[in-house]
Amino acid sequence: MPAVELWGVRPSLEETLQRKIEKLTIVRAVRLVAMVALSLAIVAAILEWWIDPGIGSFNDSLWWAVVTVTTVGYGDVVPTSAGGRLVGALLMLAGVSAIPITTSLVVSVFVSRIQRKQHEVDEKDRKDIVDRLERIEKALLAREPS
Repeated sequence: MPAVELWGVRPSLEETLQRKIEKLTIVRAVRLVAMVALSLAIVAAILEWWIDPGIGSFNDSLWWAVVTVTTVGYGDVVPTSAGGRLVGALLMLAGVSAIPITTSLVVSVFVSRIQRKQHEVDEKDRKDIVDRLERIEKALLAREPS
């Protein structure tokens, strides 16, 4: 049931997320995973550019962050300071955890939808079978001699 703002009471974060999850499509799911990766990369690029003087320009920092969060790691741009390496380590850990977690959440939503639809079909089939059996039973009882 959708949450509605009544008397100034806002829907909870869980209700808001549930509504958004119900509207999830493949395109939105891909967009969500990409946004998580991009957000991680942008935050790390800003931190890296600010902390590590050896990183060069912001463009270099952004390139390094994208390459790092995707675990490609070309090695053409690398952090040189301890702070920069710490940002890199945190980005690597976030990249190998946040992106798969987001992806698995999306997959579980789609699997849950498929299972729910299958359950609905199974229930309808079961009801149809029970109805047919009841009709057969009535017909048989009507034919029995008293």
